[in-house]
Amino acid sequence: MKPKVAWQVGRFDSWAGAQRLLFGRMYEDVEIEHEAFQGKGRVFCIASAGDTAIRLAGEHEVVACDINPVQLAYAERRASGSPAEMGAAERVMSLARTLLPLAGWRVSVLREFLALSNVTEQIFFWRNHLDTWRFRAGFDALMSRPILRVMYAAQFLSFLPPSFGAVLRKRLEKGFARHSNASNPYARALLLGEGCESPPPRAGNIRFVMADAASWLESCPCRCFDAFSLSNILDGAESAYRSRLLRAVRRAGTKEAIVILRSFAEPPEALNGNHADHDRSSLWGIVEVRRTHIL
Repeated sequence: MKPKVAWQVGRFDSWAGAQRLLFGRMYEDVEIEHEAFQGKGRVFCIASAGDTAIRLAGEHEVVACDINPVQLAYAERRASGSPAEMGAAERVMSLARTLLPLAGWRVSVLREFLALSNVTEQIFFWRNHLDTWRFRAGFDALMSRPILRVMYAAQFLSFLPPSFGAVLRKRLEKGFARHSNASNPYARALLLGEGCESPPPRAGNIRFVMADAASWLESCPCRCFDAFSLSNILDGAESAYRSRLLRAVRRAGTKEAIVILRSFAEPPEALNGNHADHDRSSLWGIVEVRRTHIL
């Protein structure tokens, strides 16, 4: 039996049922891919909500693959100009935002914070107005395993670090200390649920493929892709699937191909090529950028 990937059920929870739209937008800073893939030709990416594929299609031939037919159809609609919709992730985040006033996070305060452009001022504002004891206690409780298990199946939690709330708060603070809020659509999307508009349609330069990524890459000719954007496809995957996918990437990639792989996990100490601090979403522990031949 071939090793499985958590995403194939098309749901975050552990209930049996139809596959769902999981992501209405992507919380991955595609400018990392845009910069890393300069001068590259053909790109393979995980379709997800379509943001990465659409952004890259302006300069590359793109193959966008997804194992969830509902998600793939949505990405294809967006690439043809349809507006963004809410997925399961956005619904969970919207529910969490309804609790923010309990921590003193009024919309007017958040808009004032998001209008800042000086990172020194942002950190001062964060520490004095937002990172309160009520926020820390509530956020850590919300990100605790017992609460997350209500909404997410076990395979989507297995890779998260202990005390995930505290870890995620630290990532957010590092992001606010590095990236200007006023020009950061990911901060606005995270805190207010707005700001990440659908990118201009690029359907003509994107091929959409409904398949498991490893299986499809195994069927491709050797050396047919110059770059790979794999999202966090390996979060929740069996170790055997990780090995299989990386073998397929090495086989399908050209000699100088680049792969970008994200994870919510904390990075190992020896990890080189981690660009998590450069990702303006400030959510990821790992944004690995490296040549495929050293995977």
